[in-house]
Amino acid sequence: MTGKTMTKPSVLFVCVHNAGRSQMAAGWLTHLAGDRIEVRSAGSEPAAQINPVAVEAMREVGIDIAAEQPKLLSVDAVRESDVVITMGCGDTCPFYPGKRYEDWVLDDPAGKDVAAVRPIREDIRRRVDALLDDLVPAGRS
Repeated sequence: MTGKTMTKPSVLFVCVHNAGRSQMAAGWLTHLAGDRIEVRSAGSEPAAQINPVAVEAMREVGIDIAAEQPKLLSVDAVRESDVVITMGCGDTCPFYPGKRYEDWVLDDPAGKDVAAVRPIREDIRRRVDALLDDLVPAGRS
């Protein structure tokens, strides 16, 4: 057993390319939750690299996701997560009973400039704030 406690919730963010929305969401949750939540992200058809405009938009708010790499969604990642947040991946996400699933309808930042990605970034932050409050009540430090 590693240092992970049994009560630490885990969240998986999934979008098609794992290059924009899911990476921004994972960046926000990691930044806001620290080590209180295990954060994963993956894509059903991962891109070759993270969207540089998503990296720039997150850098503007002090969060560096430049080192992240798009990852292929695995059955294990879903099985090991308590909450699965999908963002436009449709039916490609494996379903396991007992998991909490949410589908976040968000614009895709692909092909957009940073000015168009900022509102997506802020929408993701609002959703991540609400998720964090739900998973770790009164857990803000």
